[in-house]
Amino acid sequence: MSVLNVENVSHGFGDRTILDDVSFRLLKGEHVGLIGANGEGKSTFLNIITGQLMPDAGKVQWSSRVTVGYLDQHAKLTAGHTIREVLRGAFARLFDLEREMQEAYEQMASADEDEMNRLLEAVGDIQDILDHSGFYTIDANVEAVANGLGLGSIGLDREVQELSGGQRTKVLLAKLLLENPTILLLDEPTNYLDEEHITWLTKYLQDYENAFILISHDIEFLNKVINVIYHVEQAKLTRYVGDYNKFMELYETNKARHQQAYEKQQQEIARLEDFVARNKARISTTGRAKSRQKQLDKMELIEKPRDKVKPNFKFIEARTPGRIIFRADNMQIGYDKALTKPLNIQLERGQKIAIKGCNGLGKSTLLKTMLGLLPPVTGSLEAGDYLYPGYFEQENQPRNSKTALQEVWDEFPGLNQFEARAALARCGLKNEHITSQMQVLSGGEQAKVRLCKLMLRETNWLVLDEPTNHLDVDAKEELKKAIKEFRGTVVLVCHEPEFYEDVVTEVWNVEDWSSFFF
Repeated sequence: MSVLNVENVSHGFGDRTILDDVSFRLLKGEHVGLIGANGEGKSTFLNIITGQLMPDAGKVQWSSRVTVGYLDQHAKLTAGHTIREVLRGAFARLFDLEREMQEAYEQMASADEDEMNRLLEAVGDIQDILDHSGFYTIDANVEAVANGLGLGSIGLDREVQELSGGQRTKVLLAKLLLENPTILLLDEPTNYLDEEHITWLTKYLQDYENAFILISHDIEFLNKVINVIYHVEQAKLTRYVGDYNKFMELYETNKARHQQAYEKQQQEIARLEDFVARNKARISTTGRAKSRQKQLDKMELIEKPRDKVKPNFKFIEARTPGRIIFRADNMQIGYDKALTKPLNIQLERGQKIAIKGCNGLGKSTLLKTMLGLLPPVTGSLEAGDYLYPGYFEQENQPRNSKTALQEVWDEFPGLNQFEARAALARCGLKNEHITSQMQVLSGGEQAKVRLCKLMLRETNWLVLDEPTNHLDVDAKEELKKAIKEFRGTVVLVCHEPEFYEDVVTEVWNVEDWSSFFF
């Protein structure tokens, strides 16, 4: 049974075609992975099927009585609420029913017999709904999901405006799961989850009885939870049955067949054109030449296969720094209060360090303190000599109306147009991305612009805060290669062990230092 039908949908921004005559169906219980390179239209597709964007053509039809829950890259929380209040908000309909039941009980005090019977029947119906919906175990369910995603260690009575971007995403995801919609739409749900909580979400989705559509560039995660792939490429949508590995096998086979068919047709076209050119002027063969020309005119041309634009990342190395990059003595990090025990650590030239641990324990704060952007709460931090740091920050400006080209020019005004465009193109961005406003680019395209700016700067110390978030598979592989080849020092916050394990020399776990674990 189909719960969603998308027929002949097309959509574009300006002269840029995002989706062209695509069709899609979601069957009951299907676990779908929606994949494709950055900027191919995955998030646009989800926005169209949820009604946040109107397509230029085509129609979207959901089956009746489905509830749709959507976690997108730009979802927000309202200030003034605690985590617990937000999560309990997933059950707002049940709390409304409970209030209705209490009002009915109050009305019974002055009700006549007919009214009393009506109220008793209404109360009975509501009570059945509350019993079967788990109303009396709401707090237990809230704590189970909150703990599964690592919110319990933050404290459910923390107000949401105090949370980091990653923590806020966790709250939104937890609320969505508690709502238990019949259809889940998840856009990069693992971006701010560490290994333990990705494992929990993996098990949750494996056991999920209803259908979901999942966008993720985490291949290991995808393979464990999906059974159907829809691939977005060059404005088209193609369905494959199986996991990501099966998709890649079929995709490469189809691509090779397309290439062979194109080459064979081009040879046939060349042969026919040569025959026509040699024989159309001769009276004895002009009839055959016309026949061959008709063949050419009627031939349905196979489109030339287009290679994917792949990034080519490379960091420019500055002069060699001193042996010590920084040394911390009894340093505690934080804002108004310390997040860690007193730390006595140092970073030496040439080390490549991965920092891991639960969200909210101070990974980003530690990076900013290392760089001198934040002072230690207590203790001291001494920076080394001749440092040229390059910093990739986790969060970006939410409303940035500059184009990608202007974003680069503002920091590097000495570049001419060709040099700026070439730098962005090396990072895997096409002309339509380069001239688009940052706020309309996908998360992965925005990350590539920020990486471009970092790669135009001479550095001897890279400080990278979750650089793989939103990047597609090719971009992640290329970034990993660039970090491996970089001869300077690297400090990297990342939740993907398969990305950093064969790159770094050491792993620091902030859970070993956190004041939450005293």
